Amino acid sequence: MATHQADAAVDTRPAPKDLSHHLSRVTKNRQASSMKQFYKYFSIPGIGQLAGGLPNNYYFPFDTLEAKVARPERWTPTPNRPVDPPPSSANDAAARLSKLNLGAQSSPLNQPQDAITVPHTSEQPNPIKKIDLSTALQYGTAQGYPPLYYFLRQFTQQNMHPNCPYKGGPEVILTCGNTDGFAKTLLALTNEWSEEKDWVRDREGLLVEEFCYMNAVQAAIPRGLNVAPVGIDDEGMRAEGKGGLREVLENWDFKKGKRPHLMYTVTMGQNPTSGVLSLQRRRDIYALCSQYDIIIVEDDPYWYLQFPSSTAVNTTTSTDSGNTNFNPEVQILANGEPRPEDWKSSGYPFLDSLVPSYVNVDTDGRVIRLDTFSKTVAPGCRLGWITAQPDLVERILRITETSTQQPSGFVQSMIAELVLGPDHSGLNDPRKASKGGKGGLSDGEGWKADGWVRWLEGLRGNYERRMNQMCHILDDGKYQVKSGRRNSLAAAADEPDDEWSVVEKTQIYSFDWPIGGMFIWLKIHFEEHPLYHTYAKANDLAKLSRALWVFWTTSPYLVLVSPGAIFSPTPEIRERDGWRYFRLCFAAIDEKDLGPTSKRMAEGVQAFWRIKEKKTLEKLLEEDEAAVEGRAGLAMMGQMVGPC
Repeated sequence: MATHQADAAVDTRPAPKDLSHHLSRVTKNRQASSMKQFYKYFSIPGIGQLAGGLPNNYYFPFDTLEAKVARPERWTPTPNRPVDPPPSSANDAAARLSKLNLGAQSSPLNQPQDAITVPHTSEQPNPIKKIDLSTALQYGTAQGYPPLYYFLRQFTQQNMHPNCPYKGGPEVILTCGNTDGFAKTLLALTNEWSEEKDWVRDREGLLVEEFCYMNAVQAAIPRGLNVAPVGIDDEGMRAEGKGGLREVLENWDFKKGKRPHLMYTVTMGQNPTSGVLSLQRRRDIYALCSQYDIIIVEDDPYWYLQFPSSTAVNTTTSTDSGNTNFNPEVQILANGEPRPEDWKSSGYPFLDSLVPSYVNVDTDGRVIRLDTFSKTVAPGCRLGWITAQPDLVERILRITETSTQQPSGFVQSMIAELVLGPDHSGLNDPRKASKGGKGGLSDGEGWKADGWVRWLEGLRGNYERRMNQMCHILDDGKYQVKSGRRNSLAAAADEPDDEWSVVEKTQIYSFDWPIGGMFIWLKIHFEEHPLYHTYAKANDLAKLSRALWVFWTTSPYLVLVSPGAIFSPTPEIRERDGWRYFRLCFAAIDEKDLGPTSKRMAEGVQAFWRIKEKKTLEKLLEEDEAAVEGRAGLAMMGQMVGPC
């Protein structure tokens, strides 16, 4: 029996590939920190610590950290399967939340709460369980605060990516958020290139989506990387077809430099288009990346925000209550795709329902995944983690040791206490346990993995209801309707004129209901605008687009959106297509303002279509230029909203 159990525990998965040839020259030469090597000895009971240059922990001016925190069940989840027919806009929960304000008894800040306390000192000898300020605010290991690091490592391996196909599974390292994680990835895997000093043949490249999160591009360009866009569709990056990944790689122009060996992609709730890459598409793209030896950097801040209700809207052909498009006998993902029958379960139906990460098809160990607490807790945490094969994480660890060293101890300890809770038996004085550590939940034991997943389910529910509300309003306003009498019809029928009317419907914008993320990617049908041909002849359609953007910011509309041009990774894409699109974020705005603001935005497009004189738009743009300083620089604000 023991032999059988031992055999079952043997990991028969193949080891990840050696990808060290992709490391930058600097990263290859990095050595382990000579000081950090001592840290593993600090926890030896009774050892006299004279090695490290650490300040005395009793001189820290903080005796405890305390906060009131939500319970994980604060928000109501939404169904894990596509609902057919889709939910109506008159959702009870959305209606309730739309009436909330901060002073109301039903405000989000007046829901059931629990106290959380991080004590100054705990006598817990196990560093994996020890959460206190004495350790959290001290110099620590670059891997991350031990209790939080081990929780995230276990959660990543067992719950997020239980089907990782390489031996041992992925390793993790904590970061100061995904911007920091990507910056370190670039340092690890790319060499700087200078037009003045280096041969073009040595220039490295970065593959990105045709419309993408520009902070990543702006981090790559100063390093001299050649940014190579790949075509997208409603899912995200395309593997095949014109402009798809295969075509880009097969027809690479080496006069521009090396064929790219690095890809940056947002696959869940793609920013800005909100596409969710299907499992099959991931397999197709991964096969090409394996063939051409490309490392995939998967930035996934929105991985838990996948919306089955949008899948129902986008795929349902009938709203009849008897419609059974989605077979209840088949386990499906949030995008309507069947979940592989032979896959291991995460242990949570919610996580099993989500389209999985590239990590779950990463046979070579060529995926570096970036996760963050920015959308699950708060952006100001500046806390996240990298998931990748151990050898790549070890190199990023070396970078961390001589740069950020570790994320904030305040933040790491608070998140650890919230999720894990304290070991009460290890407190300094058991008789005063209430003054010691106390995690989330009324019993002070912390959320644990169950609570954390429940919190994610509730967040998904809230954002999905917001998305539904905005999409319903936008659907109602996407046609311009004209009605009038046509005398020829009345005469032919020998009836009075007022008995006849003609209705003309012109679609003025379109969008797909987002399957994930926080955005709606709105395409404006400028070709239907009365002044389209006027601006087209002048080769200045971007000006027509900017006029709409400025028009939205004027009374009575007063709406600020992100112009698609700021998500265009190259000037060519910006000039060809960027002006056609706008990104709308339904996440940050107060619930009570979401509906009215969405309606004003739709009404703004309708009103813009009624402008038939070019001089009206030219005057609008001139006035905007003159008033830009007095209006707090709205054009700059339009660029600032990109990181959302």
